[in-house]
Amino acid sequence: FLKVQDGCDNRCAFCVITIARGAGRSVSIDAVLEQINELHRLGYREVVLSGVHLGSYGHDLGDQRGLQHLIERVLAETDVDRLRLSSLEPWDLDASFFSVFSNPRLLPHLHLPLQSGCDETLKRMARRTSRAEFSQLVAEARRAVPVVASSSDIIVGFPGESDDDFEQSIALVEELAFSRLHIFRYSRREGTPAAKMAPHVPGPVAQERSRRLHVLAADLEHSFNSGLVGHTADVLWETAEDHGDSLRWSGLTPNYVRVTATTLPDEDLLNVITATEIVEAVPGGVVGRIQTR
Repeated sequence: FLKVQDGCDNRCAFCVITIARGAGRSVSIDAVLEQINELHRLGYREVVLSGVHLGSYGHDLGDQRGLQHLIERVLAETDVDRLRLSSLEPWDLDASFFSVFSNPRLLPHLHLPLQSGCDETLKRMARRTSRAEFSQLVAEARRAVPVVASSSDIIVGFPGESDDDFEQSIALVEELAFSRLHIFRYSRREGTPAAKMAPHVPGPVAQERSRRLHVLAADLEHSFNSGLVGHTADVLWETAEDHGDSLRWSGLTPNYVRVTATTLPDEDLLNVITATEIVEAVPGGVVGRIQTR
């Protein structure tokens, strides 16, 4: 994980990051390239570009397309095998951004926080997007990068969220069929606009909304992972554990799905990328069969 940006210029009503971290600040492209080249020399196969507000990379340096320019230069001027992006706010992207995924070294996974599928709740949250805009962005990403996995964040129980507001959220999540979903119950933060909002959603109501979303999220994740069965993916193996008279390895596909596969106990796949046939979808990931190397 390489942090290339800190701070945030957004003013989301529930968030204290702007208070804690200040305005957005970007590391220079030359410094990022130097760090990635050093990581590559040290043997790292995958680098994840991260930041508090990664999509605003370069804005403070006068470059409104800074993240795209950074990605293009990393792919052109380093030899790292795999480049991945961390969370991106949807309003920082447009359809032209997805052209960078034509390079297979940029891994096809987008984490786009939605937070709510209800326009009125999004307004109260001070999120700079709408149901229609977010849906259009996801559709554009999938047209440009058919194999892309799209994951997201949702907050339930935000102050003022009615039953109908929540039903709109859960309907949009189902429609967009995210590959993975991070679900949070609203938590009050002193100093934020949301802390003064009313009415607050009772705890048991927020808990039930969270439960329903978790059930849906598990179904959507399993559906996405099932679609990988029968296909082959390049997996970067990260860890192993004893599994009877074998080793069970764990790694990630390019589109950020967790894979497990077994090998002989003396086979070392740490930091190795192998072609792996996906043979089964299981809770939380898939099972693979490593192809002959």
